[in-house]
Amino acid sequence: PLILDDEEALAVAVALREAALSGVLGSDQAALSALLKLRAVLPARIADRLGEMDATFVHTPRPEGRQISPGMLLELAAACRRGERARLSYRDHSGRASVRDVDPYRLVRTGLRWYFVARDVARDQWRTFRADRVVQVQPTGQPVELVDPPDPALLVSRGIASVVYPVYGRVRLPHPVDQALRLVPPTIGTHHPDGPDATIVEIGANDAEQLAQYLLGLGTPLRVLSPDEVREALLRRTRELLEENGDGRPPSPRSTIRPSRSGSTPA
Repeated sequence: PLILDDEEALAVAVALREAALSGVLGSDQAALSALLKLRAVLPARIADRLGEMDATFVHTPRPEGRQISPGMLLELAAACRRGERARLSYRDHSGRASVRDVDPYRLVRTGLRWYFVARDVARDQWRTFRADRVVQVQPTGQPVELVDPPDPALLVSRGIASVVYPVYGRVRLPHPVDQALRLVPPTIGTHHPDGPDATIVEIGANDAEQLAQYLLGLGTPLRVLSPDEVREALLRRTRELLEENGDGRPPSPRSTIRPSRSGSTPA
């Protein structure tokens, strides 16, 4: 048996929790599973201290905005391990609240977000829920045997890809598909090879400004093929950056904006 004193047990628990939140170990499920096992055997005084730390720790905001608390993440992981039906309190993207019975299955982490995969009992459908929108999850004590569960990662990817956005942009990246997928994951865009050394990616967003900001954050040369409003938003943001950071010297070739041969303007 592994013998840990109080401070060592607390240190391991905190490290596992941070590993699960950051994905530094690659396998978030492994870190969560180890943390759940450890917390189950922690003395009450250590578990209480860990709970106090969860309540006082603050993480800096991420690009997506909302965060999920470590406590809620562990509750959802525990629900997946228990093998029993749960009552889920949830708020959708519009802020509408709902309560539903679900059969928990898995937690999936993609990008900087966590998704809770469960079977919606009333609809008899497998669903994905944004974990940061879960308000509460309560066990019901009713055991459940899952029959033919789906691939949770594939379900999340399809769910994200099926979201309908008001604005879609087509962008040409000067990279083969495998490199383009590392820049823009398949949950964000749809990829089509454009010869051996380039890829056309279609990306959705709530508006042109949001998409322009995302494209600037890629940190790579690219050409906006359509629509004009996204191209104009990107050019406007680029000019603002050049003006705010200008020192009288010409911009570097990487940040220079030149008209394309076809008349459209790349960025």
